[in-house]
Amino acid sequence: MVALIALDWPVYDAPDFVSGPNADELQGNLDRARHAMIASELTHLLVYADREHFGNLHWLTGFDPRFEEALLIVHADPDIAPLMLVGNECESYLRISELYRNGAIRHERYQWFSLLDQPREASRDLHDIFMTEGIGGSSRIGCIGWKYYQDQSVVDIPSYIRQTLRQRAVYDIVNATDLLMHAGYGFRSFANEREIAFSEYTNYLASEGMKRLIRAAKAGASEFDLLSQVPYNGLPQSCYWGLKTGPKRVSLSSPRGLTVEAGYPISANIAYWSSNCCRAGWTVAKESDLPDRVSGYLQDFAAPYFAASVGWLERLSVGASGADLHDFIAQQLPFEAFGVYLNAGHLIHNEEWLSSPIYAGSKVTLHSGMLLQSDIIPGSKIYGSSMRMEDTFALADEALLNRLETLYPDCYRRCLARRSYLRDGLGIHLQPGVLPLSNLAGIVNPFWFDPAQTFVMNR
Repeated sequence: MVALIALDWPVYDAPDFVSGPNADELQGNLDRARHAMIASELTHLLVYADREHFGNLHWLTGFDPRFEEALLIVHADPDIAPLMLVGNECESYLRISELYRNGAIRHERYQWFSLLDQPREASRDLHDIFMTEGIGGSSRIGCIGWKYYQDQSVVDIPSYIRQTLRQRAVYDIVNATDLLMHAGYGFRSFANEREIAFSEYTNYLASEGMKRLIRAAKAGASEFDLLSQVPYNGLPQSCYWGLKTGPKRVSLSSPRGLTVEAGYPISANIAYWSSNCCRAGWTVAKESDLPDRVSGYLQDFAAPYFAASVGWLERLSVGASGADLHDFIAQQLPFEAFGVYLNAGHLIHNEEWLSSPIYAGSKVTLHSGMLLQSDIIPGSKIYGSSMRMEDTFALADEALLNRLETLYPDCYRRCLARRSYLRDGLGIHLQPGVLPLSNLAGIVNPFWFDPAQTFVMNR
């Protein structure tokens, strides 16, 4: 049974910054990709990236393009160092990659990746670059963009790159994005202990920022006022930060300067690489302040949503079925009343949505190393999307837990403390190996003008 009681937000010590992957980790990632190439009988991988779709390239090299696009050419032969093609401005930024600084990655300036009207006179034609890299009629190319499809011949890298391959008489071109992004076997769905600790660090920033934002919510404040309360330390963001309320709110909107008015839904998200904390509620202090048209909000919408989300969290475990998690939410929150259309949870990495093991008929089993978002989005004709609990949880088997405890003991300790708070404070009983990374994990405050009012499970 769901109850609404007054609770203080828990306080945890601040984590230290967790640095990015070193050369050994990156080399291991490249080696795994090469082994997968050999198993798939590929001669080359072409990994394309831009500002919005950088995660695969960053995982392989520690480099994410700024302002421009980039292309990594990986040979199946480990004796041939990968070649990175970058534009004018990213050339100096390549040093962010330890692999590049160590000489394990070659580079060439390809100025057509540069912004419009910048110099174009100092780079070779893509056709010549491919020829030098041994790409020709006998090659089998795996393309990694940011989506894969049922038809492996559909690739999502720019068409001019594919056309250039055809000019080199290359016709065996396949989509290989699943090697990195598939929820069941993609390499990036297996976070290591450093990635978990980094995600905990950014989730700390996101959730503590969300606390400050919610506390600042009051009638007459502008959206900018609310988000100005969130400290920003410059870390890259995994997606746009959103905030919307009032009669003119627009889904996915960034702040537009609107003023907070009493009696309306409100929602916001704060996101960094490997984290996204999202909450939604109403700009009221108590149930009697709700507009008459939504007087059944707590009983008919918010409480059932919280109960279903708790059931979802308690079913998370290494070995759980993605299809079962989908079916559970579909049964607990009927579509006609709750309108949960998107996946009931997904994987997160440096980009906000990696992929998802949770969908109807999924054959994916949840495994150790998954970073999962508790992203169950309702959409009611009466109540809108005025209830939300999105945070990051890591799944870890005994071996990964042991490595995390050994190498990042403070992160491990905070995760255990959050598990205890969910159990003792909120009545949420997580399975072993489920690690809450957010300081707001499991915490839902439906009335933003009195955020002490918190849902708990009374069993």
